[in-house]
Parts: sequence; structure tokens; C-alpha cells
Amino acid sequence: MNDNFEDLRNEITGLVTEWEIKLLELPEKTLSNNRNRQNRTIKQILGHLVDSAVNNHHRIVRLQYNTDLEFPDYRQDNDAWIRIQDYQNEDWKNLVTLWKYYNIHLNHIIKNVNSDCLKNTWKDFEGTVETLESIITGYLSHLNLHINEIKELIY
Repeated sequence: MNDNFEDLRNEITGLVTEWEIKLLELPEKTLSNNRNRQNRTIKQILGHLVDSAVNNHHRIVRLQYNTDLEFPDYRQDNDAWIRIQDYQNEDWKNLVTLWKYYNIHLNHIIKNVNSDCLKNTWKDFEGTVETLESIITGYLSHLNLHINEIKELIY
């Protein structure tokens, strides 16, 4: 078990707990019509957050048995992932539930991350190098960024 990230995991749990309820209460019109600067609806933003959890899951696991990896850069494919998976027409309750439980699982993985691997690196398509530690800590920032976009669309 790795307690280095206990505060981070608690924050993720708090966000998911708070936002699961708020998201499920939103009317369909708000979910499907309001759009952010990237022209994404709340459904698409939450779908993107599922993708983020999935992709970070892979990076966090793989960097514990590899020391230096190059991965596809998920950032350049975000809109394709959203479009191909058709989050706009996904059942809302299922999407919220998937987001919730994927984050619970991600918290479990983070709790059990091998501390000896935190300096293992991942390099993106632009040559930017990130450590496993920075990937883990950056996940919360990314989650907050998109939760704030959702807030702007509903308030």
C-alpha cells in the first residue's frame, strides 16, 4: 500500500461522491445542449473523463513494470474518442456509474502503486517526459479542470 497519495485519493473520492449526485439530477436538456469552449456537452465532457481514467489506468499500471515507455498521446485523440464512442447518446445513468466506478478502481490502483516505480517515465508524441508520480498527481488536476467546465455549464 502507498500512503503517499492518500490526500489525492480522498479528493478524488470526494469529487466523485459529490458529483455523482449532482450529475444524476441534471435535466436532459442541460446535459445535451449546453456546450463548453471545445463545443462539448456535459455528456461528452463526462465521457472524456471516463477516457481519461481509462488511459491513466493503463499508464499507471504499465509504468510499474516498465521503466521508460513511449505511449500514444491520448491528448491528440480526445475528440475522436468522444465521437467514436458516441457519448452524446450514451445512457446518462450508465455513463455516470461508469465514471464513478472507474475512479474508485483508479483510487485502488493508486493506493497500491509501487513507490519504487514513481520515477519511471512516459514520453508523449511531443517528447514531453512525465514520471509515474506526475501522472498520478496530474490526474486530479485534469479531473478538476473538467468538473469546473461542467460547473460553468450548469450554473
